[in-house]
Parts: sequence; structure tokens; C-alpha cells
Amino acid sequence: MAARTTFSSTLREGIEADLAGVDADLATRYPGDPGTRQPVHTVYVPADALAERGVGELVGDWGRQALDLLDRHAPDGASLAAVVGQSDAALAADVYDRVRAKLEREPVEDLRIDFEDGYGPRPDAEEDAAAERAARLVAEAVADGTAPPFVGIRMKCMESAVRARGIRTLDLFLTGLLDAGNGALPEQLVLTLPKVTYPEQVTAMARLLAGFEQAAGLPDGRIGFEIQIETTQSILGADGRATVARMIEAAGGRATSLHYGTFDYSASCGVSAAYQSMEHPVADHAKAVMQVAAAGTGVRLSDGSTNVIPTGPTEQVHAAWQLHHRLVRRSLERAYYQGWDMHPGHLPTRYAAVYAFYREGLATAAARLAAYVARAGGDVMDEPATAKALSGYLLRGLDCGAVDATEVEQAAGLDRKALDVLAGR
Repeated sequence: MAARTTFSSTLREGIEADLAGVDADLATRYPGDPGTRQPVHTVYVPADALAERGVGELVGDWGRQALDLLDRHAPDGASLAAVVGQSDAALAADVYDRVRAKLEREPVEDLRIDFEDGYGPRPDAEEDAAAERAARLVAEAVADGTAPPFVGIRMKCMESAVRARGIRTLDLFLTGLLDAGNGALPEQLVLTLPKVTYPEQVTAMARLLAGFEQAAGLPDGRIGFEIQIETTQSILGADGRATVARMIEAAGGRATSLHYGTFDYSASCGVSAAYQSMEHPVADHAKAVMQVAAAGTGVRLSDGSTNVIPTGPTEQVHAAWQLHHRLVRRSLERAYYQGWDMHPGHLPTRYAAVYAFYREGLATAAARLAAYVARAGGDVMDEPATAKALSGYLLRGLDCGAVDATEVEQAAGLDRKALDVLAGR
């Protein structure tokens, strides 16, 4: 016997018709995480750092410098643990070994060749040559396997004084890469647009990339870009709206991430230089707005950096490491899984903080996920959204080398493919 209902088919069909546009808009605006690897950091180097060496050589040198600092100031797991406040001896030893292996194998996950603040104003001929050289060296590194997992440039911004220069540098770099790749661009290419204040500047960047794709015969939408949040106008517009949300929309699906610029943003808020920090209240406010604006869109987040460099005597290096480790851990706990590193000395504590974050929670996350899959209950009754977050946590740990596929599968009973499904990838 059929169950009795009251709503008419006409009413139900009308509801479907009314919400069809909303369904389409939700699918377009909020596609969810792209399901690809996100680097744990971005390293910025001025474009002239490649004047006499290749990309692979530069990356290797950063790793060697980081290892040298460890050898001199924290030669074993116990000594580094004492610096950063890690009390679990077994965890500290494991993390230390993994950090050293990472610095030898893949010291930089994301390299940005900087034509903006780190490079400054140069004669046009000099910047032209640097842009062409950057394209050639990136293409060579990609071809010979020495490029980091992600690599690209930061151009000058879209403000009138430097706009033409920035566009020309972008054109020279992309054209050089295309020529070197026989009509194809590297899969790991990343572009960064700095000091954005108006959504129209994002629209202009999207138009440039669309024009390049059309001229080069590339698929529409092939080239994405990061938006740097460095101005107050990028958070709150003159109309009282959250500008960053409008910027994501203005990118037309090309925005890949939002990067918080610690010092430019703090300065634009009037914060004195001595108090400009990733943990200042103005930083927390800006990043909270960024986080909400990006949620569900597939646009990822990156925190900023500290300008306190681990150099000098051991006491000074340890103080800088303590600060950096604490800031990285703070960002991770707030769901900022990426940041900037400004010096090779930041790499040991970047990876120490990241690896401890994922290794500390491995057993608990795996157990909760296994219980969810088995519907076994346990101390915490998780929902699908939490299972998605748990699997995403394990996947990020796998991507950066903090945890191994074998130990995840043993602890959770799930392989990479199953984790991808639970994470919605």
C-alpha cells in the first residue's frame, strides 16, 4: 500500500524549477577542495638570485644551508626538541630524522621567483633579461627533474605605476616557458598577483591569462593564479563589503589561493614595525575574513611569514627557531596549512612543526576515521563533514612526507584511494 502524501507533483516540480539556478550557482561557486597537493610553504627569492645558477642548484643550496644550521645549532632530535618545546622523546627523534631527510630530498616545496618587492625597480632591459632567464631556467629544471613540486613567479602589481612592467614580465615569462615546452606549460606552474586592492585588478589578470591561452592554443582556464592579500581594501571595501569574496568571483575560476602578506597588510593598518606579526589582531581579522570567503570555493589559504631570521650565535638562532616554530604551529591549528619562508634557516622549524602536527594526530585521526567507516562508534560520533576533514588531514600529512602510506593504511585500514573518496577528491 502506497504511503499517503499531500504535496502535489506540480508543487514539487515548481520547487525544483525555482531552485535550479541556485543548484547551478552552488556547483559553480562552491566546488570544494580541488583534491590536489598543497605545498606547506612558499619560498620567495629575488629574480637576480638565478643570475648565475639554475633552479635546482638554488633549491639544493637552501637545503644545504638548512642542514648546516641544524648541524651547528641542533645536531640531534633531543637538542631541537629542547629548542621548540617538544617533550615526547620518541616523536622528537622521528620528526628530526624526517626533517633531515626532507632537507636532503625536497627542501623547497614551492618556489616563487620574485619580480616585485624582493626584486624592486630595475631598468627595463635588465628585467626583460631576468624574465627570459627565469623562464629558461624553470623549463630546464622541470625537464631535468630538479624543479620543486611547484614553481613560478610573482610579478609586479596592477597599480598604474608598475602595471605595464608587470604585464610585460608576465608575458615574457609565459612566452618563454611555452616556447621551451613546445607549446605546453609546466603542470606545477604558479603565478602570484600582489597588492590587489580592487576586484577589477583581478579581472584584468584573468583577461590577460585568457588572452594568452587563446593566442597560444591552450585550453580555457589552463592558467590560474594566487591573489596576495596585502591591503586593507582587499578585506573591506569602501562599500562595506568583503572585497576578497568579490576578488574570488572576479577571477572567474582562476584563483588558486589567497596569500596573506604580513608586513604590507600590517603597515596598511598603521601597525608599528616592531609589532607587525602573523599573530597581531589585525592579521587574525584579515585571515578570518579570507577563510570564510574562500570556504568551499576550492581557493586555498596561505599564511604569511616572520622576518626574524635564524642567524648569528646559537642563542639567537634558537630564539628565532622558537618563534618560527610557534607561529607555524599556530597557523596549522587555525587551518592555514601553508606559509612563507624567507630564509633557509626557516626550513628546519617549518618541517619540524608541520611533521609534529601530523604525526601527533595520526593515531587518533586514523582511529576515528576507521570507526566512521565501520560505523563502530567510539568515544566520538563523527559526521560526514568530520570524516572529510580527517581524511584531508591524513592526505596532507602524506603529501608533505610527515606520515607514510603504509602506517596510515595500517592505522586506518584505508589506502590513498579510499582517503581521496572520503575527502571528496
